[in-house]
Parts: sequence; structure tokens; C-alpha cells
Amino acid sequence: MLGYLGMGCVLAALVFAAAGSIVGFTAGRRESPEGVKWTRWLGLAFSACMIGATVAMEVALLTHDFSVRYVAQVGSLSTPTYITIVSLWSSLEGSILFWGFVLALYISISIWLTHDRSSPALADAIATWLGVGAFFCFLMAGPANPFLPLASPVMSDGPGPNPLLQNHILMVVHPPMLYLGYVGMTIPFGFAISALLRGSLGPAELKELRNALMVPWGFLSIGIVLGAWWAYDVLGWGGYWAWDPVENASLLPWLTGTAALHSAMLPGRRGTMKGWTTTLVLVSFLLTLLGTFMTRSGVFNSVHSFSQSDIGPTFLGFIAITLVFSVVVVAMRIDRLEGEGEGGAIVSRESAFLLNNLLFVGLTFTVFIGTTYPLLAEAIRGTKVSVGEPYYNQMAVPLGVGILFLMGVGPALPWGQPTPERMRALIPPAVVGVLAGALGWAFEVRTVWPVLALVCAGFAACVTVMELYGAFRIGFARQTRRIGGYVVHAGIIMMLVAVAMSSAYRVDTEMHLKKGVTVPFQGYTLTYTGKQTIEESNRTRQLASVDVRKDGQVITTLSPALNNYPQMGAPIGTPAVYTTAGHDLYLSLMSIDSGEIGVHAFQTPLMVWLWLGGGVVALGTLISLVPARGTVAVRSSTPAVVPGAAEA
Repeated sequence: MLGYLGMGCVLAALVFAAAGSIVGFTAGRRESPEGVKWTRWLGLAFSACMIGATVAMEVALLTHDFSVRYVAQVGSLSTPTYITIVSLWSSLEGSILFWGFVLALYISISIWLTHDRSSPALADAIATWLGVGAFFCFLMAGPANPFLPLASPVMSDGPGPNPLLQNHILMVVHPPMLYLGYVGMTIPFGFAISALLRGSLGPAELKELRNALMVPWGFLSIGIVLGAWWAYDVLGWGGYWAWDPVENASLLPWLTGTAALHSAMLPGRRGTMKGWTTTLVLVSFLLTLLGTFMTRSGVFNSVHSFSQSDIGPTFLGFIAITLVFSVVVVAMRIDRLEGEGEGGAIVSRESAFLLNNLLFVGLTFTVFIGTTYPLLAEAIRGTKVSVGEPYYNQMAVPLGVGILFLMGVGPALPWGQPTPERMRALIPPAVVGVLAGALGWAFEVRTVWPVLALVCAGFAACVTVMELYGAFRIGFARQTRRIGGYVVHAGIIMMLVAVAMSSAYRVDTEMHLKKGVTVPFQGYTLTYTGKQTIEESNRTRQLASVDVRKDGQVITTLSPALNNYPQMGAPIGTPAVYTTAGHDLYLSLMSIDSGEIGVHAFQTPLMVWLWLGGGVVALGTLISLVPARGTVAVRSSTPAVVPGAAEA
């Protein structure tokens, strides 16, 4: 019954999405207020149906309705309830349904937020969103149908979701954050297509586009950090980023989205780069489609890819159609967007923004080539090629340091023409940067790129503090966007310093600890004191207790574990971590018996600052979205007035 109900909702959503897309584009061309009204209602109907289909699947999962094939694939009577709920996105069909559910939420909220508008531009945007929704409904109605009935006799129990998805609480929040980022890029994509079709991107539309981009960018930022944290806490290798194809898939749209957020400042300030901004938004959406394809097609081998499927050709076809559509719209309409603004001097904030964008695009291209080249080489030449960390270190690290440098230089430079007073303001940040590099040298940081990263980070941090001070002097309520932006900068600086230090100066070794015998490691002593076995409903855990001493005193007891799941032959480890402000002590259990354990021990500097930096980025994103007090409401023909905007 639930399967038929869910499938009925999906088919109805497909009809509403297709009809809404057609009506919306027609209303946009005819500039029909009545057509806009119908487009809005069809968008809400699509959203209601997709939410209904998702609720039907969740009820089927929670009631263990094994007559639904997807429930039979990922459900289990022994799985804890919270894991049963999140198993919705544990395999292909459910993840596509979740994609549609998140899109429905975004569309319904966007329509509600624009309830007082009936412009043809809005009809074009909604039509674009519903066109994307129609494709995903088509997938659910065909090759990725989550509501198919079980062909064989109904099972009494199922295997449960992939054990890697059950092994850490982060899998409850990490995938939804990524989906909110991926799917959310549909909204600015629709606004960008609308702006191109209309040949207009006024102050109101620009603000709408930027806010629509900021939301998924923030979720994507959080999702990437949580994914790194999951890899660090689950996979047991002591690292958090391996340039894995699926990791890269989430990084690519984040890079272009970041570039778009920066370039979006120039149209409102100088009347330039409107076409470039919309192009970056289109590329960001296309890269989210590519990321979904990488994760769910099974083409790329990855520890982050939990499904194999035959939707690859269909998905590639949709990506190709979207790409061609975007290129045609850009080619035909981009010239109508550009205003009559002028760029600044070579040494100006405008030039810094342009160089910033070039570096982000260069880094995106570098990561894209490294990610896709092995697949293309195998498809064309039939040979397997591996692109690993050395390539990314050689190509991406210099670009990353350059971006870090511009995070400091850009905000310190003036708009338009430089002045002696403004140029003298660069001296204190330069001094702080040199001192940061000297401090690193004093702590035996001797590698070139980490030293340069510290210098640039010191420079950027000083500028960020100065700019925040200036914004707070004007008033928090009037400078929320500016303050939020610099809080994001502070978080990024923290993260990049943590990445530079942790990548260059991690120490690790494998060791065997006999019970009661003390072994030294990086200023600590480790003593294995015994093991414990815990039976849970979905797994058996074996934990080893290791006393950690410093200066002869026990400072903590770490309990790394091996987890055995019935459906998985090899155990999955859960490392144990002791965190300080300066470094992490990380123990990964390799083997265990009553008298001896094998562990992989790591000491990694500044790891906690990576996670804290991610939280600061999230906080800055929220602040940026708070409307500034005194902002005048605008429509497309009225320029935005924001007190203090001259300083932003």
C-alpha cells in the first residue's frame, strides 16, 4: 500500500513539474501575471507531492514494510531507529528521492518568500527549478524507482544499510548538509537563467541571486567539513582528505560558488562582471550535477560512494542537455547583462577580486582534471591511471596559498584608485604576516609552503580583524553582510592554517602494545590495560583501553574499537582521539586479543582548528544572511540602499 501511495505521489509530482516548467517559460515569454500565478501553484503542488512521497518511504522504513524493495535492501529489524530513518539516503533510489524532497523544500520556501511578486522573471526561475524537478521525478519513475514492490516472497528481515553509514553519528548529518548544498544550487541557477533570459540583473535581482547562492554555499561548506571529520573519525587512516573523487565532487562547486559570491560584489559596486557572475552560478550548478553523478552512478570507486547503478547514461544525458542549454543561453544573452561600469586601477580591490576569481577557477580546473582524467584515460585508452596526492600538492597548494594571500590583500585595497593612506594601511598586516612566519620558524616549521601559508595567514588575519573592527564601529545591525563575510574569512584562515600544518607535520607509526607494557610516542607513553566486548543490536564492538601518560601522569584513557557487522566480513574500526589546542593524539586499532593489540598511532598538529574553523564559517554565513537594519526594500528598478555599504 505504501509503495503504491509513494509511486502515485512521484508520478503526480512529475506531471506538476513538467506542466509547471512549460507554463512558467510560456508566462515568462508572454509576461503573463496569470501564468506566473499558475506556475507558483504548480510549483507548490510538485513540492507537496514530493514531500508526500518521502513521508510514505519513511513510514515504510520505520514499519519495516519489506514488500517495498528499497526497504528490503536497506532495512533491518535490528537497526536502531535513528539509523532506520537516515537509511533513506543510504542507497541509490532513496538518495534520489531525498534529492527530490530537498528540492521540494527549497522550491516551496522560495515561492513563499516571493509571495508578493508576480514578475515574469520569477516565472522563468520557477520554470527552471521545476524542469530540474521533472528530471529527478523521471528517474524515480524509471531507473531509480524507490517504490518498486519486492519481486520475490516478502522477507522477514533485511540486511540493513551499509555498515559504514552505521558506524558514526556524523552520517546522520553529513549527507543532508551536502544535499542541502548540492540541491540548493538549483535556486540560484534558476535566478541566473531568468536574468539571462530577461537580459537584466538589477540591484534587487543581484541581491536575490547572491542570497540564494549563499544558503547552499553555507550548507556545502558545512557538509565538506563534516565529511572530512567523518573520514578522520571512521576510516582509521589518521587523515581527513585524500583527494578522493567523491570528496573532490563536493569541493568543485564550492570553489566556483565561492568565486561567484566574490564576483557578485562587483556588479552592485562597479556595474561590471554581471555576465561572469551568472556564468559562475551556472557552472556551480552543473558541477553539483556532476557531483551527484560521481556519488551515485558507481562510475568512480570511492569509500564515499555507497551504491552502484545503471542510471549513469541517463544522468550524463541530463548533464549534457543542461550544459548545452546553459551555453546557448549565455552565448545569446550575456552581452545584454553587462553595464557601463569601469574597472579599477591595477592595484585596487576590483583587480584583487578579478585575480581571486582567476585563482578559484584555476584551482577548480586543476581539481577537475585530476578527478576526471583517470576515468577518461581508461575509457579512451583502456589503461588505468591514478592521480594522487603529489599531483594535487604540486598544482593546488600554490593556488591555495595565493587565494589565502588575496584574502588579506583584497579587503585592504581601495575601490577604484589607490591612495597613499590606504596603501600605508598594508604595513601593519605585512608586519603581522612576517611575525607569523617567524613564529612558525621558531616552532621548527621549515617547509616552504607551510611557512608561506603562515605568512599569508598572518597578513589576512590582521586585515580581517581591522575590517571587523571598522564594521562594528559602524554598528552590527547595519553591517551584517560585511561582518558575516569577514567572520567567514576568519574561519577559512583557521582551516587553511590547520590544513597546511597537519598535512606537512603529521607523525605516525604502527606498534604492538602488550598488556601492561609502556611504549613511548611523541612525548606520551601508551599502556594497553585490557579489552572489552559490547553486544549491540546491529553490531559487536571490541574496545581496547589504552592509558595515555605525560610526565608520568595518566591524562586520559583512549578506547579505540573494532566493530563487527553481520553483513560485513572485515571489522570496521573506530579510532580514539585525544585533542589539545596544539595537536591530536590519534589511535587506530588494527588487531586485538587479550594480551596484545596492534595500533596505528598518529600525532597531527592543529587538527581542532580545522573543525572550529568550519563552525566559524557556518556562523559567518548565518550572519551574512541577516538583513541589515536600515536596508531599503527594493524592486528591480530601484537601487539598494544599505547604510555603510561604501565600506563593505
